[in-house]
Amino acid sequence: MRYRSGSCQGGPAVTTTSGEFALLDETWSSVTPPAARRMLIAAAAAFSVRGYHATTTRDIAAQAGMSPAAVYIHYRSKEELLFQISRIGHATSLSVLTGVSEVDPVARLAAAVRAFASWHAEYHTTARVVQYELSALTPEHLAEVVELRRRIEAAVRDMVTAGVTAGVFDVPDVRGATLAVLSLCIDVARWYQPSGRRTPAEIGDLYADLVLRMVGAT
Repeated sequence: MRYRSGSCQGGPAVTTTSGEFALLDETWSSVTPPAARRMLIAAAAAFSVRGYHATTTRDIAAQAGMSPAAVYIHYRSKEELLFQISRIGHATSLSVLTGVSEVDPVARLAAAVRAFASWHAEYHTTARVVQYELSALTPEHLAEVVELRRRIEAAVRDMVTAGVTAGVFDVPDVRGATLAVLSLCIDVARWYQPSGRRTPAEIGDLYADLVLRMVGAT
């Protein structure tokens, strides 16, 4: 997948919210024991503010309210924390994208974009880490995340292809349109601020409409 990846530090100042990380405590409930989940959420918060390279394990432990040694009880390294955040984040966004129930190609693409874009707003600080710190992963961990990204790209490409096949989308370049849709939605995480005038749901609605116009939906 070729949509942009870089550093969290390259965009505007990140606004972390207790609400987002409270949601993570629920959505990342599969991470056990609770102390490991707490450490992972703390790492996401720290990376989103300082960037991966500028964050120390001591910073993460302080964010979690735990001792520096506690990091290594659950994770072998700072990089493993980043990998788990990236893996879970990509898997979650894939589930959000493919979890829509609509069958009609127009309605399905609209619902998928609405969910995908609003997720990148609702979880904007975490999504920034997931999308823009990939270069810090080891080759083995990066390969696993890249496979998830390929599945995300394939899911959108299949939706666009289905609309073209049904004659309801006018798209001369399916691959190009797929990358444009993904880039549009993912970029929400870069600029979204909770204090802005649109809610995540409103952004989802706006982007669904924009994408349908992009693919010439009829």
